[in-house]
Amino acid sequence: MTRLAVTLGDPAGIGPEIILKAAPKFLDRAGIDLVVVAPRACLDETAERLGGEALARWQGGPAACGFVLDEIPMPTGTIALGEVSAAAGTVAYASIARAVELAMRGEAGAIVTAPISKEALNLAGHPFSGHTELLAHLSGGQGPVMMLAHGPMRVSHVSTHIPLSEVPARLTPARLRRVLDVTRDALVRIGIARPRIAVAALNPHAGEGGMLGREDIDVTMPLVAELAGRGWAVEGPVPGDTVFVKLRAGQYDAVVAMYHDQGHIPVKLLGFSVDPATGRWDALSGVNITLGLPIIRTSVDHGTAFDIAGRGIASEQSLVEAIEYAAALARAP
Repeated sequence: MTRLAVTLGDPAGIGPEIILKAAPKFLDRAGIDLVVVAPRACLDETAERLGGEALARWQGGPAACGFVLDEIPMPTGTIALGEVSAAAGTVAYASIARAVELAMRGEAGAIVTAPISKEALNLAGHPFSGHTELLAHLSGGQGPVMMLAHGPMRVSHVSTHIPLSEVPARLTPARLRRVLDVTRDALVRIGIARPRIAVAALNPHAGEGGMLGREDIDVTMPLVAELAGRGWAVEGPVPGDTVFVKLRAGQYDAVVAMYHDQGHIPVKLLGFSVDPATGRWDALSGVNITLGLPIIRTSVDHGTAFDIAGRGIASEQSLVEAIEYAAALARAP
């Protein structure tokens, strides 16, 4: 049995809703045991708002919804749907900290996180720029790496939540090797025996022979040549305007992107389905995976969606995929 700890996310967002929608889908999935870390009151309120089948299931208790509840206390202070608050940040942090504790003690094989508000987290006194940095702090992990996945589109990142002006300095041989190592390991764990990995160029046209920057020539080229000489199926630097087309065409199993938006845009462009009549996305697909930590963590590939919180229209698809990815990674030898 693979036990997964699921965090609530920001209670003012869509986290509680997508949990109550996603968890029942695993009632008949053999081998997956979900533990949701949350204040009961948050789930009570969410079930009441959703009504219908979700409320009926919740009235039968957490087990009828497909999970065990690991209850954490509700803080003082008001939590209003769609609004940033310190109280909501306190709940989000407590849920994550408890999930990490379960994973570090071996009581959960992986954790799956619902979306948080970085602003609320900071208001609550936890100055982290995102889940990845917080999880590294709580687990004692060094050099975490973010990977996004949407079907065969898998993209790891050399840097994430930093200003664009600081990105070139983060492209070092040590950092790039770290990202390539954990990316290759993750691909092997999900069953790809000899992963094909491309390294995206930092500069346009991979630097155009040095005319547009030398980082790709001085850092990426030598390391890629070294790894290829050791038998890795790795290429790079591949210009950023074509590398994701090649990934989508199946020429690679993953791409290493240089910075946040370079990697996020192609995955989210394909993973978010937009209703042309309303201009709103009506389905979200994709998983955020944190590599390089002593614990396994996956997450939804979207934010708190404060604008639709409490309306009952949030898609649970990304959370379902995150749970499936976490189970696959946790089962790997």
